Amino acid sequence: MSEAASPPITLLDAPRVPRLSRFVVTPASLARFRRFATPVLLVLAWQAGVSFGVIPSRLVASPAAILETFWSLSASGELLENLLVSLGRVAVGLGIGVVAGVGFALVAGLSRIGEDAVDAPLQMGRTLPHLALVPLFILWFGIGETPKIGLVALGSVFPIYLNLFAGIRGVDPKLVEAANTLGLSRGELIRHVILPGALPSALVGLRYALGVAWLSLVVGEQINAQSGIGHMMMDAREFLRTDIIMVGLLVYALLGLGGDLLVRALERRALSWRSVFVS
Repeated sequence: MSEAASPPITLLDAPRVPRLSRFVVTPASLARFRRFATPVLLVLAWQAGVSFGVIPSRLVASPAAILETFWSLSASGELLENLLVSLGRVAVGLGIGVVAGVGFALVAGLSRIGEDAVDAPLQMGRTLPHLALVPLFILWFGIGETPKIGLVALGSVFPIYLNLFAGIRGVDPKLVEAANTLGLSRGELIRHVILPGALPSALVGLRYALGVAWLSLVVGEQINAQSGIGHMMMDAREFLRTDIIMVGLLVYALLGLGGDLLVRALERRALSWRSVFVS
């Protein structure tokens, strides 16, 4: 008499093994946390220095005081109100700068005559420290919103122009030759070959322009501003509120980082066709 076949063992009958792999420290996880170790240690040393009186609190607020002030300003709505004003100024100024920079780059990059007409004035203009033009901007435009937006726009033009111009002139000649062989018109050549080939350089220019835009805004909001992060910091200076000043600097830094991350995400999406080297 043959023995009865034993029922097959299913996954439900298998003994459960605790998943400890997610808690195992690996070199990869250590590498991820290692880059944050130095900033965390610096913040802890900063807090300890203020707590033990090594760093005067009237000159530099402690991280705990900055976080407390950040929370109170957020809860009262003052921080959000000023933040929206600053974002609006950067958006308008950066938009003007991007449009002007792209226009100049297309004129100079696609034509030798355009380069002769546009490049020399822009090269001279970019060597001037645009933040030093604040007195002239006040004389020309007054103390309203125009000089603040104008500073942001002027600072944003040159990174866009330089990088897009270099991208247009750096397009692979073999691609242009292949497009001409296929019978593409000049407009189709620009739309399907030149501009896509120059897009990586244009996005790099946009990242630089964002950084310059926030730097310009910091200076621009010192021009008799009635609102904005810079105005909030100027009021805090009158009352020696270093915690509010540090909150303003922190907001500027986070906005700059957030803008850069946004452009990098756009870059990954728009340039998904491009292979990159990562060691």
